[in-house]
Amino acid sequence: MAVFRFRVYWEEDDSIYRDVLIKSDQTFADFHRAILSAFDFDQIHDAVFYRSNDNWQRGREIVLKKDDRPHQVEPLLMADTPLSAAVRNTNQKFVYVYDFQKNWTFHIELIQVMSQENKKLTYPYCARKEGLAPSQYENKLPGNDKLMEMEEKYDLHGDDFSPEGFGEEGEADEDTADDESF
Repeated sequence: MAVFRFRVYWEEDDSIYRDVLIKSDQTFADFHRAILSAFDFDQIHDAVFYRSNDNWQRGREIVLKKDDRPHQVEPLLMADTPLSAAVRNTNQKFVYVYDFQKNWTFHIELIQVMSQENKKLTYPYCARKEGLAPSQYENKLPGNDKLMEMEEKYDLHGDDFSPEGFGEEGEADEDTADDESF
């Protein structure tokens, strides 16, 4: 079974991306959930994939659910469409839009096709995360903020640190530090 490695860029900042590994027979609904999970987004809003070209022009739609909007070509359903049905070449691109009110837009490009799956992984699988994901909701609680989590994890404002960020560890050995040569 072939495995696709897609790079999913946040449209606003292409230094923020996720690499998602997914089997070619898995559906766009699986891919949709994997992208949301990789960016720590909830799964309560509508979404659409568009087949795209190198200029990110939107082509055929692959929708989460049918709607009443008029379409030039009937859209495909995510749950019924395997990725292999929409991948036409080895540098295939898609545009993914989530939450039509916020209009979260991601550019997706196929960066690798592997002929064998890794039996140790559960697909889809987020293989790489670069950059902090954007906050889905602006009124997010501070305790859930990624920067706050890092701060707490590394205790950056704990009592053991001076205002300059240097700790007092090893200061009791100042007398012996003078004896050491570098």
